[in-house]
Formats: sequence, structure tokens, C-alpha cells
Amino acid sequence: MSSPFATNMRFKFPALAISLQIILIILFGIFVRYDTNHEHGHENITAEDDTFITLYPLFQDVHVMIFVGFGFLMTFLKRYGFSSIGINMLIAAFGLQWGTLMQGFWHLHNGKINIDILKMINADFSTATVLISFGAVLGKTSPIQMLIMTIIEIAVFACNEHLLSFLEVSDIGASMAIHAFGAYFGLAVARVLYRPALTNGHENEGSVYHSDLFAMIGTLFLWMFWPSFNSAIAEPGEHQERAIVNTYFSLAASVLTAYAFSSLFEHKGKLDMVHIQNATLAGGVAVGTCADMNINPFGAMIIGFTAGIISTIGFKFLTPILASKLKIQDTCGVHNLHGLPGVLGGLAGIIAAVMGAKENVSAAMQSAGLASSIGIAVSGGLITGFILKLPFWGQPPDQNCYDDSIYWEVPLEEGEQENHYEEGRNKIKIES
Repeated sequence: MSSPFATNMRFKFPALAISLQIILIILFGIFVRYDTNHEHGHENITAEDDTFITLYPLFQDVHVMIFVGFGFLMTFLKRYGFSSIGINMLIAAFGLQWGTLMQGFWHLHNGKINIDILKMINADFSTATVLISFGAVLGKTSPIQMLIMTIIEIAVFACNEHLLSFLEVSDIGASMAIHAFGAYFGLAVARVLYRPALTNGHENEGSVYHSDLFAMIGTLFLWMFWPSFNSAIAEPGEHQERAIVNTYFSLAASVLTAYAFSSLFEHKGKLDMVHIQNATLAGGVAVGTCADMNINPFGAMIIGFTAGIISTIGFKFLTPILASKLKIQDTCGVHNLHGLPGVLGGLAGIIAAVMGAKENVSAAMQSAGLASSIGIAVSGGLITGFILKLPFWGQPPDQNCYDDSIYWEVPLEEGEQENHYEEGRNKIKIES
């Protein structure tokens, strides 16, 4: 098979992965230390006072979302499950190490990064941006390309996050900083990596019964743990409790709305599994910016209700327009789950600031935060896309997109095993 791309990763991928891990070990050796800022020493800290142990369950919830939720959510492609879960794990494991450094360099103490539970949570957050972007280019990129994208995107994300902090933007659940940023970064990359041969689809760009069922596992993990995602770094006490309550009810509202509009838009009122896998989560994305604000549970439900509508509409009507008019092939529909609800979250935060839902929050700065997140994401994504378009990163040719077998040892399916067995028997008969 002739191909313009060299997809054999036997030496390129191990060399890159090992080099990156060695560099990380060296940088950690120079900069990273345990957090030793406890005034009286660790042995005198009670369980109630130890923030690390108190927040560890929330960290684990976020961790499950990153590795299980995002991974399984992308398994809907019928021949790309290994890559969806496997490359997700690769990105996350590398990203949390790289994110620790990129975010930590903005907050050095005596030239060192002191590791505490909040830095671990934020490292997972930085990884989430790349996993969102991964969804936009799923099936069309190589593991090498994804490592390169992780390096660039997390560095850019850390800069934008620091800018939002400087502007004193309130975005506790990161609707703008993570979801909108990750979505529009990924869409910009997808635009540069546009493949004309895939304009009319691909035989592997679809689901089967069991692949959609696996994807629904990812949805349920994300849905259940999203209150932890939005509240993990909130100020303990009233603000953290509000973040949990608001996310809880926003998610519930988005589910009913997604089901209703899926049935409304589909032939004979049937439900579309794509909508159920994704639009049911839109409430968690959209309520993120004002999750810890005093918007009341009914306000959170309004946000979730609206998010469910725009997400479902996006999947039904906007995704085809993005592909045909703007030449953006968004495999997972991240624009509908993270982009649009992320923007909605930013707008909700602006309105909440005007209404005084949280002290010392400026509507002008909230607007600046939304604009900077989208602008920096698109700019960074375009630059990253041109870097990833270079022909030596092992990207798959058009005919092998959405297919695990180009990068994984894939076991034969039942029918293929029978054919393989019969071919072997026939070969033995001929030779004898």
C-alpha cells in the first residue's frame, strides 16, 4: 500500500516517549519538591486540618473522569476503541506530569514547585484540555502527533490560565479555561489538518451497538463525577457546597432536555445515542463558570436546560455545517459538548457578575476572560495544526483513518478467525 506518510512508529515513537520521560524526570529533579509549608510539621496536623487528605476524594473523582470518563466516551467508533482509550491514557499520563511543570513555573516558591493536592488536581485539569481537543481530531492522528500536541497545548493553556488569574476572572469549573479553550484549540487543529478525501465520510467513521454502549459508560462516569470536577478547587465551605449543588441540578436538567430535543429532531421521535452520550453532559460544562456563585438551584437548572438544547441542536445541525462549509471535521462533536456550552458558561458568568452573584467579580473581566480563552485557543491551535501537518509524525493515510490496526496489534474478530483457520487448513492440504 502506497502512502504519503510513514506510519511505522517502531523507532520514532519509543525515542520520543522515552526522551520526554527522561526530560520530565530531570526537570522534576531540579524543580519539584513535596509541599513542606505546614507550619508545625506533618505529624501534628489532624485529619480535619489536612487539606491534602480532605481533597483527595475529589481528586480521585477528577482522576476517574480523566482516565475512564473521557477514554470510554470516545469509544463510539466501531474500529477505534483501542486508540480511544489507549491514546487517552497516554496523553493523560504525560500531560499530568507536563502540566505540573507548566502551571508550577508560574507559582514558584524559592525556585521550586511545591506539590500539594491542588496542584495535582490542576495538573489533571490541564490534561483535560488536551483530551477535549483530542476528540476533534480522533481517528486522524498518530500517537506521536498527540504527544506533540500535548506539549504545545498545555504550555499555551498554562499561559492563558495565568492570564485569567491576573485578570481575576472567576471560572471555578473552567467553562472558559478548559472546555471552551480545549474545544476551539482542537477545532483549529482540525481545520488545518482537514482531509478532503474524508469530506463524504469514511467506512469506519461510525458506531456499532457495542461501541455505543461502551461510550455510554464514559458518559455515566463523567455525569456522576462532574460535581467534583466543578467544586474541587473551590473555596472550602459555602462556595464549594454551592458548586456541588449547582452542578448536580444543572446536569439533571440537561438530561431531560437532551432526551426531549433528541426525540423531537429524530425520525419518528426516536432517540439518537450520540445526543444522549454527549448533550446530557452539557449542563456540567455550562454551569462551570458560575458553579460557586449564588445563582440558586433554579438558576443552575436554567443553565442546564439551555445547554441541553444548544448541544443537541449543535449535534443535529451545526456539525454538518462545520464540515461542509468551514472544513472542520470534528469527529466527537467537541464543539457541541464543550465549545458551545463553554461559551454559554462564560456568558452565564458575565450575567451572574452583573447580578452580583459573587463578590469582587467584574463583568468586564469575565468578558475579557471568555475572549482571551477563545482567541488564544484558536491562535495556538492553528500554529499547532501546521506543526502537526508536517509529514513525518506517523499520521495515518486517508484509507486507514479510524482504524486501530495501523497502530495496534488487533486480535482477529470471530468471522476473521474462522476465515484465517480455513485458509490455514487449505494451505496444509495443498502442501500435503
